Amino acid sequence: MPAYKTGKRTQQYTLEFKIKAVAWSHFPHPSVKDVAETLDIHPFMLSHWRKEYREVNGVCR
Repeated sequence: MPAYKTGKRTQQYTLEFKIKAVAWSHFPHPSVKDVAETLDIHPFMLSHWRKEYREVNGVCR
């Protein structure tokens, strides 16, 4: 029987990359969409990281 490959492999990002992306997205000039495009990630992913950051650090926005 042939071996089946599991779908697309997802990219793993380091914690340092995520923190820098979140920090950059909090600057007043770029939008979340612009930051995500620049980093070549989906805007939803960046929004998810921002939410995780708020939950972990108790930040209210």
